Amino acid sequence: MSTVTSPGRAGTAPALPGTAASVRPRFLDLVGAEWIKFRSLRSTWWTLLVAILVPWGAAAAAAMADYDNWPNYGPLEKAAPHLFAVHDSWPLEGYVVVMLAAGALGALAMAGEYGSGLIRTTTVAVPARGSVVLAKAVVQAAVWTAAGWVCALGSYAIAQGILSGRHATIALGYAGVPRALVAAATVAPVCALVGLGIGTLVRHAGGTIGILAFVVLLLPQFFSQTKQWSADVRHVFPVSAFGRLTEVWTASERPGFYPATITGSWLDYLVWPLAAVLLAVWVVRRRDV
Repeated sequence: MSTVTSPGRAGTAPALPGTAASVRPRFLDLVGAEWIKFRSLRSTWWTLLVAILVPWGAAAAAAMADYDNWPNYGPLEKAAPHLFAVHDSWPLEGYVVVMLAAGALGALAMAGEYGSGLIRTTTVAVPARGSVVLAKAVVQAAVWTAAGWVCALGSYAIAQGILSGRHATIALGYAGVPRALVAAATVAPVCALVGLGIGTLVRHAGGTIGILAFVVLLLPQFFSQTKQWSADVRHVFPVSAFGRLTEVWTASERPGFYPATITGSWLDYLVWPLAAVLLAVWVVRRRDV
C-alpha cells in the first residue's frame, strides 16, 4: 500500500486552503495595517496638532510684525508687498517644526518597531519586508500630504487676513505664489519619508531623530552661499530647497551670491524621499532583524 506524501519540506504539513499560511496579504491590507498602527498611537495626533498649529502661529506672528511696522516702511516696500507677504504666509521658523515633526513620526514608524521588538512579529506575519516598508511609506506620505496642505492653506489665510488691514495682501495667482504654496504643503511628506529611511538604517528612536535634525536642519547652515562649491552643497538639502521655493524673488543679482535654482530645489524634493525609501527597502531585505 503506497502513501501519498507532500512535496513540501519533511516534517511539515501542507498549508490548507484559506489558512493564514496559504493566504498572502495584499498590499492594501498592509497599508490598512500600517494605518491602524499609525493612528492607534496617541502621540501621533498630538504631533500632528503641533505641526499644524505652530506654522499657523508663526504666520500670525510674522504678519502682525509687518502690520505693526507698516508705517515705518518706505514707498518702495509699500509698493511691493510681495517682499514680505509670501514669507509671512509660510515662514521658515514655523515650518522647521513641521519638518521635524514629520521626520520624527516617519522615523518612529520603523525605529519604534525595532525598539519595541514588534518588527519580529511583523516580519513573521509578512515575510516580504520590502512591502512592509512601502506600506509604511504610503501611510506616511498620505497623512503628511493632507496635514501639509492644511498647514499651508491655513497659514496663508491667517497671514493674508492680517495683512489685509494694510492692503498688503498677495493673491494666490501672483507669479511664484502657487509654487510657494505647493512647496510649503509638500515639505512635510518629504521629511517624513526621509525620516523613515533614517529610522530603518539607525533602528534607534533617539539616535534617528538626532541624526534627522542634524542632517535636515543643522548641517546646511555650515555652508554659505557666497562660494560656489559651498552653495552647491547647501542647496542639496530639503530646508534650503524650501527656502528657495517659497521665495518669489531671487538675489542672483548680488555679486558673489549663489542662490539655489528652482529646478534643483524641486529635484531635492523628489530625490531625497525616493532615495530614502529605496534605501530602506534594500536595507530591510539584506539585514537580519
